[in-house]
Amino acid sequence: MTSASQTARTPQTLDRPFGVGSLNLPNRIVMAPMTREFSPGGVPGADVAEYYARRAAAGVGLIITEGTYVDHASAGTSDRVPRFYGDDALEGWRKVADAVHAAGGKIIPQLWHVGITRDEGTGPVPSAPPAGPSAIGLDGQPKGSALTADDLDDVIRAFADAAAAAERIGFDGVELHGAHGYLIDQFLWERTNRRTDGYGGDIESRTRFAAEIVAAVRAAVSPDFPIVFRLSQWKAGSYDAQLAESPEELERLLTPLVNAGVDVLHASTRRYWLPEFEGSDLNLAGWVKKVSGKPVITVGSVGLDQEFIGPKGWAAPSASTGIEPLIDRMERDEFDLVAVGRALIADPEWAAKALENRLGDALPFDKSLLKSLA
Repeated sequence: MTSASQTARTPQTLDRPFGVGSLNLPNRIVMAPMTREFSPGGVPGADVAEYYARRAAAGVGLIITEGTYVDHASAGTSDRVPRFYGDDALEGWRKVADAVHAAGGKIIPQLWHVGITRDEGTGPVPSAPPAGPSAIGLDGQPKGSALTADDLDDVIRAFADAAAAAERIGFDGVELHGAHGYLIDQFLWERTNRRTDGYGGDIESRTRFAAEIVAAVRAAVSPDFPIVFRLSQWKAGSYDAQLAESPEELERLLTPLVNAGVDVLHASTRRYWLPEFEGSDLNLAGWVKKVSGKPVITVGSVGLDQEFIGPKGWAAPSASTGIEPLIDRMERDEFDLVAVGRALIADPEWAAKALENRLGDALPFDKSLLKSLA
């Protein structure tokens, strides 16, 4: 049983302000990006604004939106996932940002290109082919087409344009989705990047595309407008994948991103409590902070008893749990912020309960909740 003195550490640790650039947060709780496909035609409506504002009003310090497609024909795979381009979608997002701000929160969009994982014939542009670094799928088999140099320029410009739009319509920063086997990550990963030009080969060359996106985004927004970069070792269907097999390789991967202008790194794992490299208890976020010197967000089954996905797909219903191991790590400054996903889907009041020492009352998660508008 958890003692009162132990649980008192939770609000003390999480309820601390954090700032980077122009972004000032009241606490260390972040809402993780989670795709729900509730934006018909790619346009977020009033229900999306209400969904995010409800969690902001309940104490989430920073909301990272679900992944939003940049303006490239092969970027997406569903016409119900929101776009971050076009007057209609941007007006919808403006209303989302306004609602979150009115509720006292901060919000940044996650900018996304799915790359070679795209399915043939799906929206928002059914005729667009799956495209990635080398026309190789995550399983190592041939798929789609390889992006040309002109294509890369178009994608880089699409990310920069989306970031500029985010600042223009009132968002508080942007996150670039460089994780989980999507396009940016496909360039980072040796299995999917077999290019022989300057974008393939050693770690630094595989990082070039990501770094160029970061630099273009940095140039498109104000100097103090925060850029968050999400990365992961694991990929969908390849849970033991590694971009870096050692801290030294991780530093080589991150240095070009930091030099290009990343302000915060978001290290995605499926279980935050697992060490990343032998010989240390640090998780991936801890190592990212140590080798990069940048603020870091950790994530991975926070507040639940099961990781969200594995070889058998989505987990069964997950019970709510305490977060004492997370608090232990935060007290050691292993990472700066903690992203919460499914626990905030299950219980919009999760942040308030954490900050008020009431996590014992948090509601459990069931994947059927992903279909809810709550």
